[in-house]
Amino acid sequence: MIPSYTIHPIGYVESPLVDSALAPKQGVEGAPEAWLVFHPDVAPGIRDLAVGREVFVLTWLQQARRDVLAVHPRDDPHNPETGVFSTRSADRPNPLGLHRVEITATDGLRVRVRDLEAVHGTPIVDVKPVLAGGR
Repeated sequence: MIPSYTIHPIGYVESPLVDSALAPKQGVEGAPEAWLVFHPDVAPGIRDLAVGREVFVLTWLQQARRDVLAVHPRDDPHNPETGVFSTRSADRPNPLGLHRVEITATDGLRVRVRDLEAVHGTPIVDVKPVLAGGR
């Protein structure tokens, strides 16, 4: 038997993007600035997030399909069908989003970022720093 795991969101995305079909495929393709809104119980964990730092935001892509294992990259039928684990498709068995963003402001439990293509209400699962040298 394959074990299952429970993920508890630590916050959510507050964004003007409300329709995933209209959101850019990648944040650097025109995503508006958005807020990461954290739950009060994780406040000590975000205290060192500072303007100008780059972080990876892991999200749970709740609107994604979980029964998809192959896609046409970028939803373009001219692209050959490719296994989801070789793509950035949101549709996949465990729809985790990985977003490299830059912090532009902080305000208590709210952290403003640029280049986040996640839609409003997307649960935040984790935040990790981007380390020098890419490791």
